[in-house]
Amino acid sequence: MEALYAITTGILTASGVYLTLRGRTFPVVVGLTLLSYAVNLFLFSMGGLTTHGAALVGTNENYADPLPQALVLTAIVIGFAMTAFAIILAMRSRGDLGSDSVDGSRTDREDPRENKA
Repeated sequence: MEALYAITTGILTASGVYLTLRGRTFPVVVGLTLLSYAVNLFLFSMGGLTTHGAALVGTNENYADPLPQALVLTAIVIGFAMTAFAIILAMRSRGDLGSDSVDGSRTDREDPRENKA
């Protein structure tokens, strides 16, 4: 099970980094979302896999650690807010610049070689 977690986290991280380095805003947003999923899996895996563990301390000598679960829940909320902010920022950038490019080039709206005078 740990190998599956490690492989999945590695694939999500690699895909997220690849998409984050793209030149358009939509793949960057998707890449950031995949990176947040990878971080969530990493945080959850740090708690270890506990099977047949009690949810409350004191009822059983084998219990599940609630700290990684709380950290992942907090990271999900923060990741959702970050994704919503990145989407709104990308929409605003597209509206103001007229381009979907990350570096702000205006190639979608007008050609700089074209003379409008």
